[in-house]
Amino acid sequence: MIPKIHPTFKLNGHSLDYEGVMIVAYSYIKEGEEWEKQIGDFLLSWLDNFDVVTVRTSGSTGVPKEYKLNKQHMINSAVMTGQYFDIGAEKEVLCCLPLSYIAGKMMMVRAMTLGWHLDLVQPSTTPLRKADKRYDFTAMSPLQVAKSLDDIHKVRKVIIGGGAVSQGLIEKLKGKHTKAFHTYGMTETSSHIAVRELYPIYEENYSVLEGVQIEKDKENRLVIHAPKIATSTLVTNDVVELVNDKQFNVLGRVDDVINTGSVKVHPTQIEQKLSHHISESFFISGKADEELGQKVILIIEGKERDVQQAFQKLGKFEIPKEIYFVEKFALTHTGKMDKRVILEKLFSDHR
Repeated sequence: MIPKIHPTFKLNGHSLDYEGVMIVAYSYIKEGEEWEKQIGDFLLSWLDNFDVVTVRTSGSTGVPKEYKLNKQHMINSAVMTGQYFDIGAEKEVLCCLPLSYIAGKMMMVRAMTLGWHLDLVQPSTTPLRKADKRYDFTAMSPLQVAKSLDDIHKVRKVIIGGGAVSQGLIEKLKGKHTKAFHTYGMTETSSHIAVRELYPIYEENYSVLEGVQIEKDKENRLVIHAPKIATSTLVTNDVVELVNDKQFNVLGRVDDVINTGSVKVHPTQIEQKLSHHISESFFISGKADEELGQKVILIIEGKERDVQQAFQKLGKFEIPKEIYFVEKFALTHTGKMDKRVILEKLFSDHR
């Protein structure tokens, strides 16, 4: 299917129909920077004659992989978002997320579907710094919000996704004249399926969007039924508490993926890289952090020593922010390191 473009849609101040969007897409691909090429690639795939769009998952439940999303589901999601937040045609909206992942793609889909006036800026931690207008709506990561507190008033409504939002950040949003919401969703559902308000009203629990049904499985993982935006029932990796049939609270994850600054890193992959340089027993874990949501930490068995050289092959977000040395690791009955016990003792000792 070739999705329709709303007649009031504007991109960076220019009214664009199908042909106009295609011209912009080719221009981005041919002459744009990397972030603009991603926009061009997505626009071409969105306006082709196929019913699906191929996207990359962010890696919440394992190694990032490709996934095919139905265009009609993405359109349905866009309509649901517009209705929930009352953001209709001709609203001024900012997209400051990369279109390499679903969050940025959906901002573009919403704009073309709902007729928004969308401004695109290069993704950064301070996307509002140069903004010269007040936007009706935008979507940001927790790190972007944390770095943009002096400029957040330039947006009337902001949805925050892609990671945990600390209580410290919620406190800092008070008095900023911006309505802030925390969203819950994943690639497979095209975007968020539930929302909780952070400010000016604080809600601890998420409320699902219209047409979404939820339940728990035997492992207390959230199960999502959303036929308008997903092809099948989805079993998530999040352990939840159901408040009622429309609200839930996330208690934690069943996996150990670390979400740092909205970038998901995998402990096993980091450990593999470090194993070439660290001979002692060690492991990677995540620790709550006010700014990043979580930070990567390294725990090593043995005496304290300098291990900075071991980090040379690590990516920016893989480098441990803190290093701890433990004299002797606790072991399970099968002889494996007992990470839960090690961490509990470690941080009780550091209080």
